[in-house]
Amino acid sequence: MAGADSKGSKGGSAMSDLLVRFVSAVAMLGVAFIALWLGGWFWVGFVALLAGLVLWEWNLLVKGFNISPVAEVAWQFVGALYVGAAALAMVQVRINYDIWTVALAFLAPVIAVDVGAYFAGRLIGGPKIAPSISPSKTWAGLLGGALAAGIFTVGIEISDLVATTAPGYTIGAIGFAALSALLIAVIAQAGDFFESWMKRRAGAKDSSSLIPGHGGIFDRLDGFIAVYFVLFLVAVVPSYIGLQ
Repeated sequence: MAGADSKGSKGGSAMSDLLVRFVSAVAMLGVAFIALWLGGWFWVGFVALLAGLVLWEWNLLVKGFNISPVAEVAWQFVGALYVGAAALAMVQVRINYDIWTVALAFLAPVIAVDVGAYFAGRLIGGPKIAPSISPSKTWAGLLGGALAAGIFTVGIEISDLVATTAPGYTIGAIGFAALSALLIAVIAQAGDFFESWMKRRAGAKDSSSLIPGHGGIFDRLDGFIAVYFVLFLVAVVPSYIGLQ
């Protein structure tokens, strides 16, 4: 009986943790969608708030590195560039595109990577990618994230092609969508690993405890920041200097 009670308790705890994660995720997505819907300075303010919180958590992790003051300032400077560039790309995307394009083409694929990787890693498991950095990340999770993002982006591309009746571009457009999904998955996972490495070096489980069931803001946005940092380098910067 004691063993059964213990097993039931663990199962109840897992379900409770999953419920907390689900409620927190829904709340975060709701707030993000409202800011995205309002656009303008509301979106700028929302992105600036997120960037400020991520930088605060970044600096908390850096303080755990036990490095010299000069090295700590250098890390803080790198963090400001990394997070600031990603934030600028998030703002620029909303300026350039309507709410649904941003939601479906720029935000949802990264969310799909996170969700697909989480469930594939949990259900399939298997070999770890880099256990010394992130013990929970598996190759199955990476492939699951890429597959989830691929299904989503290809589905959106097909529906768009059907709506615009442009069958001549179908194969190339679908291939580009699939390749984009794979790149998004790899970049997002790289951002996840980078943050995991920072936490491991700082001896921290989470970047903070701001979000119930999820840890910190940086924990949830590590993949987004990596993807949007790359987007800043390949799209925003060239447009600013007249290369696009």
